[in-house]
Amino acid sequence: MSFRCIALSAAAISVIGASGGPSAFAQDVVAAPSEYAPSDWTARTLPELVEALNAGMVTSEALVAAYLLRIEQIDQAGPELQSVLTINPDALDQARDIDARRANGEQIGLLAGVPILLKDNIDTKDPMPTTAGAFALAENYARTDAPLAAGIRAEGGVILGKTNLSQWANFRSLSSVSGWSALGGQVHNPHMLDRTPCGSSSGSGAAIAASLAAASVGTETNGSIICPSNVNGVVGFKPTVGLVPQAGIVPISSSQDTAGPMTKTVRGAAMLLQAMAVESTEEVLSRLSDTALQGTRIGVLRYSVGDNSDIQARFDAALAVLEAEGATLVEIERFDQTIDNYDEKSFGLLLHEFKSTLNAYLAATPYTVKTRTLADLIAFNEAHADKELALFDQSIFKMAEDTKGMDDPGYPALAAAVKAGAGSFGIDRMLREYEVDFLVSPSGPLAPRIDYINGDVWPDWSGAGSLAAKAGYPHLSVPMGEVHGIPIGLSFFGTAGSDADVLAIGYDYEQASGLRPEPGYLPSADARPEILSAVRKSVVGHVEDDPADTPAGSDE
Repeated sequence: MSFRCIALSAAAISVIGASGGPSAFAQDVVAAPSEYAPSDWTARTLPELVEALNAGMVTSEALVAAYLLRIEQIDQAGPELQSVLTINPDALDQARDIDARRANGEQIGLLAGVPILLKDNIDTKDPMPTTAGAFALAENYARTDAPLAAGIRAEGGVILGKTNLSQWANFRSLSSVSGWSALGGQVHNPHMLDRTPCGSSSGSGAAIAASLAAASVGTETNGSIICPSNVNGVVGFKPTVGLVPQAGIVPISSSQDTAGPMTKTVRGAAMLLQAMAVESTEEVLSRLSDTALQGTRIGVLRYSVGDNSDIQARFDAALAVLEAEGATLVEIERFDQTIDNYDEKSFGLLLHEFKSTLNAYLAATPYTVKTRTLADLIAFNEAHADKELALFDQSIFKMAEDTKGMDDPGYPALAAAVKAGAGSFGIDRMLREYEVDFLVSPSGPLAPRIDYINGDVWPDWSGAGSLAAKAGYPHLSVPMGEVHGIPIGLSFFGTAGSDADVLAIGYDYEQASGLRPEPGYLPSADARPEILSAVRKSVVGHVEDDPADTPAGSDE
């Protein structure tokens, strides 16, 4: 499917909070185009849909049908988001089975029959391949569910399909294009179609922003849940590594990989996390409270904000909400890494772990998959360069292949150093030295344009999420508004195992702020009236006089 720029009216974009409240920056925006805005059950949040299903107001089959129609109209046609890579052919049958069980008086589970999308690097036993967006895995039909998929199914979730992604979870090339895969093409950001959806959980973020499922599952190694949540204006939660099982996910790093929920609300994220988790997380939902911020001390990572004045303004407004909710803010002006050559070591760790974990995953795939090692993948891509290497190379693949993997004698010390630099000498050190309970920062910079020539070209980075990723600690992104139609998020993180607390304070902020932007499906920034008027050429000599400039007593 080719991407078609669509001509839209210069209407602005609505900002809708979890509580339905207006944005603090609502004067900057107007309403989403009615031709693409959802007007049926697909507009509802996951908790609202669960309540409606349990009350008999809608059936699971009707919900699946509604989302399938919306995917056809919005993802495959219309703005052609290309966020959904595969539809589960059994989804309607699964929904009908749940409806029949409910009619017979059975308890369906926490998710009650809502349709869920999974990133296409997560195994399911449905007749859908797990491809990581690559032709080499086009016949990778798993025999069993990944544990997280089994958990979703056990709690009544319907696996609606799989989402497109940055190919190989954005770990193939140093010059990659986020949101692109050879199988799925380019995912487009529903807020502004020529802007990056970020990655690697690109389709998972874009699909939820565009109301194509009740919720989605993304995966993260270093920012792959948080970044697409930030730029698509949705809630994303990266749990403590190990809380959600890693098995059945195409891997990068055993130290950092985790799946996590991507939803419209924090409560929805907590519900989906509870279904996916390897151990009981029932306290997560019970801890959600609109008073959770009272009495907390929060470290403000001022050094991470960057010099974009619009991000600074949104961040300062978010901090004011935190204070109004009873939090004490403590400024943290700088962070000094104590591990020498830390960035080099952290990337080296991923290269070593990728080679070993991917080789193990490939070796266990069905016989229909012919690429059984990383070396095989490199050769496959070179043999199919017209499709696989059309936009960028496989430099990371080659660097990883050149390592000894996790069998390298230096690997244990390397892994310990990377974790310590972000954990005990990073987040934990700041929590201890500044006597704070949690840390906050922007979730990332504003989304740049998709660039097929140069690869991803980002502005100066904003945010500190890599610390949570490398430490394996929980990280939550909640929308804090938008800038000229481009969403921006607020990040909350804490120490290992503080998932319930991080979700609770994020929920409190969400309820108090009400800053979730609805997509505008604009072709580019030029469609924004304030930008169009600024970039359009002025006609010299035809500028209307300002009455204030007319001299007193003049007859003009």
